[in-house]
Amino acid sequence: MARRTAAVLVAGSWGTALSRVLADNGHQVKLWTRSAEQADAINRERRNAKYLPDASLPDAVQATARIADAVSDADAVVFVAPSAAMREVARLAAPHIRPGALIVHATKGFEGETLKRMSAVIAEELGVPQRQVAVLSGPSHAEEVAERHPTTVVAACEDMARAEAVQDLFINDSYFRVYTNPDVVGVETAGAIKNIIALGAGLSDGLGYGDNAKAALITRGLAEIARLGASMGASPLTFAGLAGVGDLIVTCTSRHSRNWRAGSMLAQGEKLDEVLRRMGMVVEGVRTTKAARALAAKYRVEMPITEQLHAVLFEGKPPEQAVGALMGRVRTHEIEEIAAASREKWLRGT
Repeated sequence: MARRTAAVLVAGSWGTALSRVLADNGHQVKLWTRSAEQADAINRERRNAKYLPDASLPDAVQATARIADAVSDADAVVFVAPSAAMREVARLAAPHIRPGALIVHATKGFEGETLKRMSAVIAEELGVPQRQVAVLSGPSHAEEVAERHPTTVVAACEDMARAEAVQDLFINDSYFRVYTNPDVVGVETAGAIKNIIALGAGLSDGLGYGDNAKAALITRGLAEIARLGASMGASPLTFAGLAGVGDLIVTCTSRHSRNWRAGSMLAQGEKLDEVLRRMGMVVEGVRTTKAARALAAKYRVEMPITEQLHAVLFEGKPPEQAVGALMGRVRTHEIEEIAAASREKWLRGT
């Protein structure tokens, strides 16, 4: 594997974990943070004490608070900013990225105001075609990747040569396997909306409803993701893969999941503002619930789990009542809902 220079923006838990993967693969990594104090601490202590304190960082990872220093010589620029900050970070980086650099992001969410996927936001700010922006997604908790536990993800890009370049950059024969996929819409949509379902899984567990309820929530959540994704032009097959059911399972069942933890805390009577304050890190599912509800209206797609979670998060609806509303919905056929979205996509010729 050719040795390359990669910039990772920003130094959260996932950005830090991916920096370690890149360093393990023999690449030089510039890890950017807004805080000069945090950059100095990472370089001095060889760990990110705030976000991933138990993972030691190789010398090949160097933190910096100067974005030009991070990206100007980079062969690849990896955006891992929260969805709410992605446009600003891309705008800051844009003047310094050299032509021909590989652009990839690993953020799971939509832009709240525009409802755009992260690849569209990055492409706009960098002034490049959207087909040149790749996404890395799949079932991958930062804590486990940092411990080099076996992990499998997918690199998606409309330009398959770029997807394969991302695959080459990140794949590690020991613990980090990367598949490729041309369906950026499906991969990004699945990665974003699974966070909503994970909030619901946390609520269910927090209410003590057991495994039957959570299995139903995950399964019907996948149907909800697939309905919206198919209406947006995604391939239904994507939702049966790593970015779909794989990421959904790990986020709905793991103690590492911020969204699951947030849902569990809400079920125990804590207010949303207090939950977010206590978490101390971004809970993407909260913002994504608003965006997904708006997208459901835009594409005229029924998303009952998202609708009920929106009511719990932002309208003060008790979680028990939300579950009751879901259980009391009109009778329907299990497969027909997804099939209808797939038929509509086929009729549109997408």
